[in-house]
Amino acid sequence: MPEPGSKKYDIHRAHKRKDAESQGVPDRHANRKANEDLQRDPHWRSRGPRTDRGRGPESERPGTE
Repeated sequence: MPEPGSKKYDIHRAHKRKDAESQGVPDRHANRKANEDLQRDPHWRSRGPRTDRGRGPESERPGTE
């Protein structure tokens, strides 16, 4: 599943941006609209950290005392 920042995500964002521009969305807002559309789709949403290390320093992780 592609995530924000990946090449596949960026390609889809560019296509969505072009579609938004062709529908009359101003250029300066088209990128934001494309990102919002992709973020609403669960297929493109980030899954969060995959490892304990991705959750941050051990002393600052939620649920650890």
